[in-house]
Amino acid sequence: MDQATTRAADQLARVLAAMGADRMFCVPGESYLSFLDALHDQTAIDTVVCRHEGGAGMMAVADAKLTGRPGLVAVSRGPGATNASIALHLAQQDAVPLVCLIGQVARFERGRGAFQEVDYTQMFGEIAKGVWEVTEGSKLAETVARAWALSMSGTPGPVVISLPEDMLSDPVDSALPAPVHVPRAGVAPDDLQKAAEMLASAERPLIIAGSGLDSDGGRAALAKLAKTHGIPVALTFKHQEIFDNSSPLYAGHLGFKIPAPMVKTLQKADLIMAIGTRMGDTPSQGYRLPKAPRPDQPFIHVWPDPNVLGQVFETDLPLACDPAQFCTALTGVAADKPAARADWAAEVNAVARKLASVTPTEQEDGLDFGAVVSELAKQAPRDSIVATDAGNFSGWVHLAWPWDGSQKAIGAAGGAMGLGVPGAVAAALRYPDKTVLGFAGDGGVLMTGNELATAMAKGAAPKIVVSDNRTYGTIRLHQERDHPNRVSGTDLVNPDFAAWAEAFGLKGFSIAKGDDIAGIVGDFLSHDGPALLTVRSSAEAISAYITISGLHARMRGA
Repeated sequence: MDQATTRAADQLARVLAAMGADRMFCVPGESYLSFLDALHDQTAIDTVVCRHEGGAGMMAVADAKLTGRPGLVAVSRGPGATNASIALHLAQQDAVPLVCLIGQVARFERGRGAFQEVDYTQMFGEIAKGVWEVTEGSKLAETVARAWALSMSGTPGPVVISLPEDMLSDPVDSALPAPVHVPRAGVAPDDLQKAAEMLASAERPLIIAGSGLDSDGGRAALAKLAKTHGIPVALTFKHQEIFDNSSPLYAGHLGFKIPAPMVKTLQKADLIMAIGTRMGDTPSQGYRLPKAPRPDQPFIHVWPDPNVLGQVFETDLPLACDPAQFCTALTGVAADKPAARADWAAEVNAVARKLASVTPTEQEDGLDFGAVVSELAKQAPRDSIVATDAGNFSGWVHLAWPWDGSQKAIGAAGGAMGLGVPGAVAAALRYPDKTVLGFAGDGGVLMTGNELATAMAKGAAPKIVVSDNRTYGTIRLHQERDHPNRVSGTDLVNPDFAAWAEAFGLKGFSIAKGDDIAGIVGDFLSHDGPALLTVRSSAEAISAYITISGLHARMRGA
C-alpha cells in the first residue's frame, strides 16, 4: 500500500476514534480478526473483552447511557450476533444510541448458506434504525459516519454494520470523514406561544419527563421549568434520577403498575406535557395517562422525532424539537401561575411521598429486601452510580434511593433481565473513582453474571447486590394473580452467591438476619475493591407494593 491508502480494518479503527469512540466491548471472532489486529495499534479505543455477547452489548448500552455517545460493541457472525440481539432490543426500547459491528462471512461466500451466515438486514430490520453490509472497503468510512449519526438523530437507537471478513483487508483511501454533528431543533415561536397559552390556562398541569432530558443540560432545564411555573413532574420508568425526588414538585415514578391512587391523582391534570418520552404503555400506565387515543385533557408532546408524535395519542401540540431546548424556551415565557396550581402540586406530591415510603415487613421466609435497600441508601455515598437489573426487587431501589437529580443511573426500560452486572461493570470502568452499585435478582444475575470476570480482568470494582428470593419474582407475582397457589416453572434453586463471587476474586458478603443488616452493609460498602452482597430475601414480600398473601386477599375482596 502507498502512503495514501491503508487497510480497511485500520481505517475502521481510525474512523471510530474520530467519531468519538473511546471504548469498545466485544467477544472476539474469526470473522473480524483484521479489525482486532488494527485495534492493537489504536490507543484511542479501549478494547474490553467480555465473556458473552449479551453482556458485551449490555455494557455498551450502559456506557451510552452514561456518556450520551453511541455505545460500541463488536461481535462475530451468527451466534455472536444472535447473542447480542437482546442488547439491541434494549437500546431500541429505551432510545439509546448503539453501534453494533458484526463480522460476516467473506463476500464470495454470501448467499451460499456458508458457515454461520446470516442476513442481518432481515434479522435486525425490526429492531435497528439502520443495517448496512459493507461490500466495498472504499465505502466503509462513509458508512460508519452515516451509521454513527443515525444512531443519535431523531429517536436514538441501535444501528448495525456487517463487515465481510475479506473486505476488511481491502486497500482504501486513508482520508477520514468529517466529524459527525447531529443538529438539535429548537421550538418554533408560534408553537412556543401556543404552549405558553395552554400552560397559562391550566390550574393542574403535569409534566411527564423521560430519557430525552437525561443530560446535565436537560435535567437543569427541566428543574427550572418546573420551578418557574410550579408544575409537578412525574418521571418515566427507570429515569427517576433526572429530577429531585425530594422536591415539592415531585409527582412520582411511572413504573410498572404503580398503585391506583397515584394514577387517579395524576389523571386529574388539566394539561399533560410529555417531554423527552415516547409515551409507551409503561409511562402512560396502560395508555390511561393520558388516555389513548384521545386524552381527557389537552396534551403537548415533545420528542425530537416527528414520526413518534401522534402515533398513539391525538396531540393538541406535537413538537418535534429538542426537549431541553423546549424546557428552556418555555421557562423564559412570562406567565402568571393560577392560585390553584400550588394546591395541585401539594396534592400530587403528598400522594407521591406516601407511596414512596418503604416500610419493611417481617416475613418467615426471608428478609424484606426493602430493609436492605433502605440501609444501602442511607450509607452509600450520595453520588453513587446505581445500575438496576429487571425485576420486582428494583421497585425498592426506585422508592428508597435518595434521587436528587444529580446521580447517574442505569436501568433496563425494555425489561430484559441481565443488565445489572454488565451495567455496573461498564459504570465502574467509566467512573473508577465512584461507588458503583449493581442491583440484580437471583434470576438476572446468573444470566450475565459471568461478566464479573470482565470486571476483574479490567481492574473494575463494582459492588453487586443480589436479592436471593429463590423465584423469578415478577413472573411469580403475575402467576399468583392469574393462577393463585399454583406455582409452576418459577421456582429457582440457587448457588451460594457469595462463594460464587469469591471464585471470580470479589469479596463475598451475605445477609440473612435483620439484626445484621446495618453492620454488613457498612462492611460491604467500605470494602476496598469489588464485592458482592447476597440477601436471603423473602418471596412472600414479592414486591415493594404488595405481598403474595396480600394479593390473594385483594383478589378475594378481603
